[in-house]
Amino acid sequence: MAAVVSRLTQDEVKQLQNLLGSRHFTLLYKGSIHGYNASVFHAKCDAQGPTLAVAYNGSGYIFGGFTCKSFSSSGVYINDEKAFLFRLKEKDGVLSPLKIPVKASTGAVYDHSSNGPNFGGGALQLLVQNTATAATSSNNTYTYNVADLHGNDVGLIECEVYRVEGYVTSQAIAGSDNTSVTTQYRTYPVKDGRDGKPLPIIFCDTMGIEEKSGTGLEIDEVSNIIKGHVPDRYQFNPAATLRPDSPGYIKNPSLKDQIHCVAFVIDGCKIEILPEKLEDKLKQLRRKVNQFGVPQLVLLTKVDEICPALEEDIQCVYKSKAVEKQMRITAEKLGIPLAQILPVKNYCSELDLSSEVDILILSAVRQLIRLAESYLDNFPFEKPKKEL
Repeated sequence: MAAVVSRLTQDEVKQLQNLLGSRHFTLLYKGSIHGYNASVFHAKCDAQGPTLAVAYNGSGYIFGGFTCKSFSSSGVYINDEKAFLFRLKEKDGVLSPLKIPVKASTGAVYDHSSNGPNFGGGALQLLVQNTATAATSSNNTYTYNVADLHGNDVGLIECEVYRVEGYVTSQAIAGSDNTSVTTQYRTYPVKDGRDGKPLPIIFCDTMGIEEKSGTGLEIDEVSNIIKGHVPDRYQFNPAATLRPDSPGYIKNPSLKDQIHCVAFVIDGCKIEILPEKLEDKLKQLRRKVNQFGVPQLVLLTKVDEICPALEEDIQCVYKSKAVEKQMRITAEKLGIPLAQILPVKNYCSELDLSSEVDILILSAVRQLIRLAESYLDNFPFEKPKKEL
């Protein structure tokens, strides 16, 4: 089979990224290679998350649709508030983009096994009757001038579908220095996608601990953090911990303000040569957290530097003897069960996300959530009484 190569030029990719808010595209399906067939389309594109369907006609129009929901051959309409149709057309040497947002989100996408990409139940349908053809009709779901979309040319010279993926960003301060690069207490809510609703998960970032006395996070400050007294953007001061009369001090924190699981982020390459004083501080920190009964785990970072073979195939991380050795050393030094030492790879030079790297990170997040849920089981939740 011939190599599957995107037909999009760099300029066209940039225009589409602008419409989507800078995303990375992975080609899943190409009609001229895989066949103009709805069944093949679904075999290639179902359960892939957000996708972008791109059609090309002989009149120079590039058009299609985006949905942030997965195709699944469900036979029903998909509700998607973020769906839209688009068009790219060169005019006077400049690409002219057009974006047509969904008006009635409940009918944004018709997901049927016998149909190719079908937006709005016929507003835009590709692979009509398993041919290189499009069908369009302005309706209540997508309202537009049909000629603007494709110049009244519905014959396709190509049809492609891309998985739309995220890209590497950094909200928290990242990097390395002789001292902790984090000097403020920060809270980072997690959202369901870039513009989605907040999820019931918040990551809290603190100053790191350091070997020298009077530097880094003070052990006495940990109680304030665990109990939820520390406000977002609080500036740590190793010389003075937060007090009840300090500005911003949260006097009556609720359960959601408190910490439900603690993650120690440790460089896997340096655990063997951890200075004795720093190791003692880590143990003190562990004992302090244990006083509150809060579960803990370790994120062992830079596993690809521990084992150079993982640079090419990070999927083999749990088969690496070198990584296993560092995990065991970490467990022995800190007294944390081996099952709660989780290897992860840092995003370092990458600009785009990698599913292999993400799997390790998401596995760690899953374990964090499991431990937090176990901790919350210790708190009774009263169901609201029904009014008579």
